[in-house]
Amino acid sequence: MKKFIALSAALAMLGAAGSAAAAADVAAGKEKATTVCAACHGADGNSVNPQWPNLAGQHASYIVKQLQDLKAGKTRSNALMSPQAAGLSEQDMENVAAYFSQQKVNVGSADKSKVAAGEKIFRAGDKATGVPACMACHAPDGSGNESARFPALASQHAQYVVLQLKAFRDGSRSNDPNKMMRDIASKMTDAQMEAVASYINGLH
Repeated sequence: MKKFIALSAALAMLGAAGSAAAAADVAAGKEKATTVCAACHGADGNSVNPQWPNLAGQHASYIVKQLQDLKAGKTRSNALMSPQAAGLSEQDMENVAAYFSQQKVNVGSADKSKVAAGEKIFRAGDKATGVPACMACHAPDGSGNESARFPALASQHAQYVVLQLKAFRDGSRSNDPNKMMRDIASKMTDAQMEAVASYINGLH
């Protein structure tokens, strides 16, 4: 736990510095989101395909980092998103991120049969396998930590969450600081991933 707290503090300083790099233009972000992002993520950041993430209400600093990483293609790549990110300037990223961060995410729902198991992992982790509680970084209400660039998870699509956990587990996604998510995901079973993802989808 001390490792997570120390890293969070360090990332908080980096995040604060990065957020001041460019002043975002929300109006320009809305226009870009409508023309470039809406087909997959919805005009207001609520995607209709559960394989694609909701961006509404997500921290701007986190969105910017993901777009930067997708554009670079070294630690995170996606056949659909990488080409889209490649066409965005740093200012575009700041603008789009600011716009989506101000939108309201649609409340999701959890599979009742998975709530107990999912809540246990989210709030207490799994001591037997060394999986820490998700809320240690993502907050008890799933709101995340903007300064540390830990994403908001509340009401995120369960299918998308599972896909990302599996990507961290198999190493195809490696843009997590200090291998935090890769280490955690490597200790999780498919059933645990599905349970906590379902719980997250209903968290609000």
